Amino acid sequence: MIDTTDTVAAIATPLGEGGLAVIRISGPEALGIADRCFAPVGKSSLKPSVAPSHTIHYGRIVRGGKVVDEAMVAVMRAPRTLTREDVVEITCHGGLLAAKLTLDTVLECGARPAEPGEFTRRAFLNGRIDLAQAEAVADLIHARTELSLAAANEQLAGKLSQRINSLRDELMRTLAHIEAHIDFPDEDIAPDTRDQLVARLARGVAFIDELLATSNEGQILRRGIRAAIVGRPNAGKSSLLNQLLGHDRAIVSAIPGTTRDTIEETANVRGIPVVFVDTAGLREAGDEIEAEGIRRSHETLGRADLILHVLDGSELLTAADERHLAEFAGRKRILVRNKMDLPARLVLAVEGIAGAPVVGVCCVTGAGIEALKDAIRQLVWAGEIRAEMLQVTINSRHQDALKRARGGLQPALESLRAGESIELTAMELRIAVNAVGEIVGKTTTEDLLDSIFSQFCIGK
Repeated sequence: MIDTTDTVAAIATPLGEGGLAVIRISGPEALGIADRCFAPVGKSSLKPSVAPSHTIHYGRIVRGGKVVDEAMVAVMRAPRTLTREDVVEITCHGGLLAAKLTLDTVLECGARPAEPGEFTRRAFLNGRIDLAQAEAVADLIHARTELSLAAANEQLAGKLSQRINSLRDELMRTLAHIEAHIDFPDEDIAPDTRDQLVARLARGVAFIDELLATSNEGQILRRGIRAAIVGRPNAGKSSLLNQLLGHDRAIVSAIPGTTRDTIEETANVRGIPVVFVDTAGLREAGDEIEAEGIRRSHETLGRADLILHVLDGSELLTAADERHLAEFAGRKRILVRNKMDLPARLVLAVEGIAGAPVVGVCCVTGAGIEALKDAIRQLVWAGEIRAEMLQVTINSRHQDALKRARGGLQPALESLRAGESIELTAMELRIAVNAVGEIVGKTTTEDLLDSIFSQFCIGK
């Protein structure tokens, strides 16, 4: 268990060379620790302990009487801070050594190193944000498209939390009503009252179903999809990857078998993060290295959400093409007919393949690439992406909790409708209330919090 009564510090900016680095300090001794390592310079600069809240001061970080670096120190007093604790942020020069020495100085003055996600965890434990909002912080950091960023901002603003809290409050009121009848067994539930309780629970089931319906979209926005680019050698797979990315990432050569390993890159395709994986050409291996590349290609295919099967439009289907078409049957795929700039010989053969859209491209000129992006978007997420959808896209943890909530709510609804023992209804309803509460952190365990915040970077 993390001790939140002490003061922690960490570098809050990415490691590496840069213009600036920020060291964040949070806790009851943040101001005193900053006092011990910061020497103000200039008439208007003050020691952090006497500085007004939300002010910035220029000076130097001093360690053992020697200057470590010049710095700007921001003083933010509780409760109007990230963690609702006293917070000091030291901005020094970027670079590994300057940031490390500044952090070491802060630690020597009494702070302890922060655990991954500890600042956000303190914000949750101190009531500044709920658990769903805390997860949104991680989503913001990892967002790779404007849509995923918008969805994370909606969740951080509390749009999902408001709906979850409304659902929980409704279930709590229903549970309180039922438990009152358990406490006073001589008073039967009147028929009209029972109908009202049934209607509440039915609304709860419908609302949970509505949220669960967003799980697929939520996963797509958060982690994206994996699209494997496959086909026989020299069909244009690496050229297609370069066109989709908009820059040269893979080596392109007329020599078959150039790609010996899988290459992964992420691109924004109509607002959806797509991890494109260029694979080694599918054929009999010529040597051990190519054999390993082909083995990895097959491994990648097993994890792919979408297959882009590249075919040479200037040639007739080969036996290998037909074998691969049969192998990928039933998978979500797009047939990419490459080399549109050459005389077409594949047209009639490909048009007869059912269940997969066919898109013609020229990986030399880029013709057809935009149409391919449209096809990917349509296959992955059909329909319009509306702003209100981004407000309630749930993640896998929310999905699990909602499924458990529904697993308690539906039996409670059925038992109430059937006039069965209200003790049974209350028991199932408690399960639902606790599961819904997990989403916003109103019912949590230490293991759950450890699992969530361990995924954060240090300094956040």
